Amino acid sequence: MALTLAACGGGPETVPAEQASSATTEPVAAVAALAKHLHEGDLLGFARTALPPKEYQHLQETWGSEGNFWPLTELPLKDQWIPLLASLAAPGSEQRLRRSFDAQFLGASAELRDAARTLGLFGVQYLNHNFEYSEQEREHYVQIMKAAADWGMHAPLADPVLAYAAIPRLAAAARAVGLYSEADFRAAGMEQTLRRVAPFITEIKRVVADYGLDLDQAYAGIRLQLVDQHDNTALVRVRYPLAGHTIDTVLDLVRIDGHWYLDGYLQRARAAIEQRPFGGEVPPILTLPVPEPDPSAGR
Repeated sequence: MALTLAACGGGPETVPAEQASSATTEPVAAVAALAKHLHEGDLLGFARTALPPKEYQHLQETWGSEGNFWPLTELPLKDQWIPLLASLAAPGSEQRLRRSFDAQFLGASAELRDAARTLGLFGVQYLNHNFEYSEQEREHYVQIMKAAADWGMHAPLADPVLAYAAIPRLAAAARAVGLYSEADFRAAGMEQTLRRVAPFITEIKRVVADYGLDLDQAYAGIRLQLVDQHDNTALVRVRYPLAGHTIDTVLDLVRIDGHWYLDGYLQRARAAIEQRPFGGEVPPILTLPVPEPDPSAGR
């Protein structure tokens, strides 16, 4: 019923995310607050808003244990942030990455278009078999994957001017983080790690904008609508533009102590805190490879 109402435009008027109240005592405002934190690169604010105070405290206490690096695992690249930082921050990474670009991507526009198409198909298959996410979350991420694949098929990924400009920017941003291993993340603690990683993620957003994927435009176009609210559960419809597509999804929220939280984020954070798997196993054939950190990464 809720999905039918959303598809028909039922319920209260749709509002832009930036016009929603900042108080998380309303479902739409809770979604808007999380979107705003991500838009501003405020990972610490995101974590504080996404979790009730008790879970937030537990997250701090268990940070780094058994690979618990939530909420970084909610972002694209998931478990690859540490090896990515280590590789980019390694001495001489600019020269190494430029040589790698020249060898693999220079003049390979057709091959990159085919790769984007293939990765899009693989990503959709992966998401459809990943039971870490709810059915609605999978539908949402499948839409994002299709939009990203379409962007990749048309983006100037083989352009050497863009690549040569992006590589030193990303390398400098990675070195500014100063954290290159799980041990570094644990030693810094959750709040300090999120503060230091945030500018790096913002730089990635700026780089992909140079390639035509404007995430600020996506945020500016977010429209939110309360679809259903009953006792301590609610559904909020979210629509936003991404790479020429319109992403349209419905999010589940729960109310705890008078505040609203996205149920998917809450459940995965609790699983990370309790150091247990969430949502079952992903079929091995669909498991994405995670690159090893560059051993020469240094400060």
